[in-house]
Amino acid sequence: MVSRFTNLWLHLVTTYPKVVLVCIGLVLLAAGAGLPRFKLDASADSLTLEHDTDLTYFREVSKNYSSGDFLVVTYTPKADLFNAESLSLLRRLQNDLASIEGITSINSILNVPLLYSPKQSLREIAKEPRTLETPGIDLQMAKEEFLNSPIYRNLILSPDGQTTAIQLNIGLDRRYLELVQKRDSLRAKRDNNELTPQEQQTLSKVTEAFLQYRTQSEDRSHKRVDHVRSVVSEYQGQAQIFVGGVTMITADMVGFIKKDLLVFGSAAVLFMIMVLAVIFRSFKFVVIPMATCLSAVMIMLGLLSWLDWRLTVISSNFVALLLIISLAIIIHLIVRYREYEQENPAWDQKTLVVATVSFMAKPCLYTALTTVVAFASLVVSDIRPVIDFGWMMTIGLVFALVLAFILLPASLMLLPREPAVASDGDGVKQTRPPFTAYCAQFVEHHGRLVLLISAIIAAVSVWGILNLQVENRFIDYFHEDTEIHQGLKVIDEKLGGTTSLDIIVNAKAIGGLVEEDVALGFTDEDDPFAEADAFDEADPFDAPNPVTEEDPFAEADPLSEHGQKGTSFWMTTAGLQKVESISDYLETLPEMGKVQSLAMLYKVGKDINGSLNNFELAIMEKSLSDEVRQVLVSPYLHNSEQTRITMRVKDSYPGLKRAELVQRIHDHLQQELGLDMEYVRFSGLLVLYNNMLQSLFTSQIVTLGAVFLGIFVMFVILFRSLKIAFVAIFPNIIAALSIIGFMGVAGIPLDMMTITIAAITVGIGVDDTIHYIHRFQTEVVKDGDYIAAMHRSHRSIGRAMYYTSIIIIFGFSIMVLSSFIPTIYFGLLTGLAMLAALAGALFLLP
Repeated sequence: MVSRFTNLWLHLVTTYPKVVLVCIGLVLLAAGAGLPRFKLDASADSLTLEHDTDLTYFREVSKNYSSGDFLVVTYTPKADLFNAESLSLLRRLQNDLASIEGITSINSILNVPLLYSPKQSLREIAKEPRTLETPGIDLQMAKEEFLNSPIYRNLILSPDGQTTAIQLNIGLDRRYLELVQKRDSLRAKRDNNELTPQEQQTLSKVTEAFLQYRTQSEDRSHKRVDHVRSVVSEYQGQAQIFVGGVTMITADMVGFIKKDLLVFGSAAVLFMIMVLAVIFRSFKFVVIPMATCLSAVMIMLGLLSWLDWRLTVISSNFVALLLIISLAIIIHLIVRYREYEQENPAWDQKTLVVATVSFMAKPCLYTALTTVVAFASLVVSDIRPVIDFGWMMTIGLVFALVLAFILLPASLMLLPREPAVASDGDGVKQTRPPFTAYCAQFVEHHGRLVLLISAIIAAVSVWGILNLQVENRFIDYFHEDTEIHQGLKVIDEKLGGTTSLDIIVNAKAIGGLVEEDVALGFTDEDDPFAEADAFDEADPFDAPNPVTEEDPFAEADPLSEHGQKGTSFWMTTAGLQKVESISDYLETLPEMGKVQSLAMLYKVGKDINGSLNNFELAIMEKSLSDEVRQVLVSPYLHNSEQTRITMRVKDSYPGLKRAELVQRIHDHLQQELGLDMEYVRFSGLLVLYNNMLQSLFTSQIVTLGAVFLGIFVMFVILFRSLKIAFVAIFPNIIAALSIIGFMGVAGIPLDMMTITIAAITVGIGVDDTIHYIHRFQTEVVKDGDYIAAMHRSHRSIGRAMYYTSIIIIFGFSIMVLSSFIPTIYFGLLTGLAMLAALAGALFLLP
């Protein structure tokens, strides 16, 4: 069937080459027309798992506690922070930042309420709170409060008192949450085959609306970050200032993606031109392959643009990768064409083209299919960028194969054949045997040594795989001279940590304490001072519950049966003591930065009042000003039954193990503090990132299993022999395992980039195997001499394998130019894996 289709194909391409090339040109124009629609995606969602229930819960928590995004600006003046000049500069910087669109409020040492400078009574706290801007404030006393108070310690001022943080608050984007929640709920119904036709249309509309809104939202965020940086740059000469925060990182990631696309693409093109010129020393065999490779990339980019399929920091590698693999396909065609050209000087151009395409159609088809299988195996991952990368490369390889078998023969039909040159195989006059000929001699004389070395490599690889880890530090993804790295480091080491982790505790987690202690709660009917309380009208707990029926996350108040209108168990001494015990434990953990919870309110109340009972707690809580309430209550209390303990983990902590940290906290809460963990849940970016990391092991096993199984089946079909199929796949298994084992031995953790290396190694490495076995079978039938057939195969197809592998190895090494360190690892490790695959094909396979 392949031969019949090839003959039809050849007839069309060789008879009407101009028409074929014009049609390809029209396709390229259509693809180019879509490029203005091309978009990038560096959102936090692109770094999470598909269908992660923790992601849904994270969004729910954000909505319940109105936890919007924020940017952090660290400020270290050259003079003392608390002198008039430094504070004046800080004030001007803060005012300039406050004018930026989208910044809803700012928290800094200038405007947060001071409760200990000096210590105030409850009634004084209820009045207009004092800040650093209040006339007469003792600056030294305020500094001590920032350094030591339970509210601000390890949060807003560095231990040396010289670096402070300005938190730029960005309002919670409820429209975003509504759209993503509606989309995800419809997707869940679709996955369970419960979606009606009308809901299917709704899903399409909601998905489109969400993408459009997210694009607009990200554009606003990136402009906001640019504006913040523009403001900050005006002050850089007077102080050391860094910008941090999730939106800043995503904005920079978009910059990294753009840079990688430009650098990798340009460097790959220049490298390919140079290699082609050196190998073939022919202008047409530089232009035609480059036109073919660039056409494949152009059509793929056009398709992505028209489909609004966005590149992430991982899938952005597909451009360089597609260029390299496309070139590998076409080099095999050119080498075979030039072999025929030298061996058959009497053939005309059409005969040469037909013979080349006919002979190479089957091996190239199968090599492309095996590579497609390798990349397609990535779609079984739960990580969206990896899934997208797999699909993009799968589709791109199909385009590359088709274009190679269209553009090369059609272009050659319009050009005269070159005169024959004395050669031993690839059209370039040789004065000495090629490198691959020496490889054949080594195999002939030291075959047992090859097997022994392979067995040792396999054993060491297995040991390395057993030591492979997934834990890595996000800060290590970026070069030390980047603002992301420097900003994260300052925040991590001086201002309370970088990665968020929340513990959400339901009152039911305390078990029998709920009814007993809430029954002691305070109500208006019990308050003998209720009528005289000047703050009664402002009591938010006397108002109707702010959670409306429109809130999809609203929950029934389990405490309402006690008649405690608006009363929360967590605002009793029992509840606050339990929160305090949790917070105190968390603060003892070396990985932990700042811990914030209702315990801060409890500690402040005890400091001010000496001791607190439920009655005094109720008085204090009702007396808090709005400013103080926003700091001590609102971020940690929701719907009467639920409290949040929020903390920041030091991402730069040596040997940080996220999964082990979460498990350690879980065990302590359950075993030492007696919480019913059914009503306790962890959330935050640390949980989402850890989920992704922990899935990498499973994804690696699944993808490797899928690719090995798929390729083995294809080998059986291609070679029609289980024995040959096993021989063919074994060197590739060794190559894949060796690179994963090397990562384990070298202590390089598995991440979203390196998880794809093994599948890519097998997918590209089997190309050499297929070409070699196909050529070996052709050679061995000539005289039945296995050794002679091996030598002839090494001198012919072996040389093409060597060329293409060297191109791939050096092509991947271009990725060292990336600003994203995982991409550098990906390039170097994949190049090393390709070297292992080439060695397997030239030594172990024969």
